[in-house]
Amino acid sequence: MKTALLIIDMQVCNFEGSAPVYKGRNLLKNISSVIARARNTEISVIYIQHCGPEGAIDEPGTPGWEIHPVITPRQEDIVIQKYHPDAFQDTSLHHELESAHIQRVIIAGIQTEYCIDTTCRRAYSLGYKVVLVKDGHSTWDTNHFTAPQVIAHHNQVLGGWFAELKEADKITFDD
Repeated sequence: MKTALLIIDMQVCNFEGSAPVYKGRNLLKNISSVIARARNTEISVIYIQHCGPEGAIDEPGTPGWEIHPVITPRQEDIVIQKYHPDAFQDTSLHHELESAHIQRVIIAGIQTEYCIDTTCRRAYSLGYKVVLVKDGHSTWDTNHFTAPQVIAHHNQVLGGWFAELKEADKITFDD
């Protein structure tokens, strides 16, 4: 089954400032290891980069908008900009995947309850086999829940129907 690795919104702005993403260093380590294994097996790595409005920390062209240097895309990687939580909405992602005959997507990145959730569900609805890196997505505390609660809840909900859950160190690209 032909596979692609989708890395969502792993941008500098999410790791800086007074409120960085929950367990950001661990997230970078886990995703970096998955990317390395994907590249070793010549799996397509596709970066999704959120484009915020003018003045936002992720405004295109600003330092915060850049993909984190720990996981910088290579020349052969695809980078797709998006303006919505759904990485498929108004982007070329579905076309890129179809053109490459991709049937399975492995998803990791930020933000659990928005872009990760929405993209997992949409990929499932489009007929892709979806694997969510269980320890490869993160978020921030909300007014009602801590980041670990949000992550655990989404792992349970998404893993129950929309995606297969796998820890970063269990992700393989030979099946």
